[in-house]
Amino acid sequence: MNAPSPFIDPDELRAQFCTALSEMYRSEVPLYGDLVSLVDEVNSEVMDSSPELWEVGDRVRVERHGAIRLGTSSELQTVTRLFRLMGMFPVGYYDLSSSGVPVHATAFRPLSADALSKHPFRIFTSLLRPDLIPDLPLREEVIEILDRREIFHPAVLTILDRAERQDGQLSKEDGKMLVEFGLETFKWHERALVTRETYVRMKRFHPLLADIAGFKGPHINHLTPRVLDIDKVQEMMAERGIPPKDIIEGPPNRSCPILLRQTSFQALTEPILFACASPGETSPGSHRARFGEIESRGCALTKKGHELYQSLMRSAGQPTVDNVKWQSHLSSVFTPSAFPDTWSEIRHSKLAYFTYSLSSSSSSSSSTSASSSTPASHSDETIEELIHQGVVEYTPIVYEDFLPASAAGIFQSNLGNDEHHEQSILSKSDARKEAEARERLERCVGGKIWDYFQLYDKIERDSLEEVRRLTGCKLV
Repeated sequence: MNAPSPFIDPDELRAQFCTALSEMYRSEVPLYGDLVSLVDEVNSEVMDSSPELWEVGDRVRVERHGAIRLGTSSELQTVTRLFRLMGMFPVGYYDLSSSGVPVHATAFRPLSADALSKHPFRIFTSLLRPDLIPDLPLREEVIEILDRREIFHPAVLTILDRAERQDGQLSKEDGKMLVEFGLETFKWHERALVTRETYVRMKRFHPLLADIAGFKGPHINHLTPRVLDIDKVQEMMAERGIPPKDIIEGPPNRSCPILLRQTSFQALTEPILFACASPGETSPGSHRARFGEIESRGCALTKKGHELYQSLMRSAGQPTVDNVKWQSHLSSVFTPSAFPDTWSEIRHSKLAYFTYSLSSSSSSSSSTSASSSTPASHSDETIEELIHQGVVEYTPIVYEDFLPASAAGIFQSNLGNDEHHEQSILSKSDARKEAEARERLERCVGGKIWDYFQLYDKIERDSLEEVRRLTGCKLV
């Protein structure tokens, strides 16, 4: 019998961190706890009434994503090291500057189907782009402020160094300490780093700049439970005293859900303390940044599917502030003839990714063949024929990533529609500068931002190869 490992599994560490982060955020933002309770209630009702729904079960109950906004490359480099120990790696590059938000981002998440099935927690991580601030004195002041701050507890840096000397392995005791002290980075700090005057100048350019550069650390700005009926929760939030944003971001409700739909409650206005010229003195103020989000995840689309989705969204035009009218309009654009709405049509049109497996009726005989290292006798048949016979079945792959336009929509809706800011005067970036920005972000995360299309493609291909191993069928 093998002795238990003295090291903590990254999947377990990720789960522990997610749980601790959720508990912390509920205590800091009680309204988020109310939102989670509402989501749990709706999810239970949906699962009781429709147990055959695609992708339900325990995975829905634990799924969360969070978001943080970082100020410097060095902060992102250390966050990359922290998340790597939790089995989370940078996936996807998101440029939000085209939507008037002075950041670009990546999402740290598990890569493999196995790790995602154990715990799919992810962190959408934005990094400020000071090059987009046209006011040079303000840009220089922001850089100086951010360079002075330290957002990580010294214990975190010590543990990171020790783990990396151990080839990325972390003792269970160190894992416990990493969760405890790692939370310090994500905590809310009511005391601003800057004076009221500096804060106002930052906010006048863009409220996100004030949120990123005005405080001691990158307080987590939202967490997100997954919901099975986002339209129902959107309607019920106001009834429960949870003020919703105007519209649900992303595609409309469909029989076969695609990509990602998101909404949130409006960001809270919270008391803060501004620094004063005299050391130790403060003055009261307020700040608006933290909110609660919900998401409804559909299937991962291929590049062809993404292009079709984006084309239809462009043809839909600008959203209205009336969610019912907007969803109705989207549905009139996303008709089944424009974007197929059965899994069979979606698969045959190569618009989405799927996993393939033996059906329950054929798995027992195939497992016997597999144990003898001899494939079942389907060598003269194609996988399409086996699907038609019911020998093989397919399941949509869940979309684990984000949509830049939707993320920007969530950000903008929580900036305060009645507050003036100068987001329209972001410094313009040409294609060359955009490429350079991406390269800078890639260097911060160790030179590798994973392409999520390639990850989904690998999951699909691996499942096909396993079916071929078990049946001997032809894949073409």
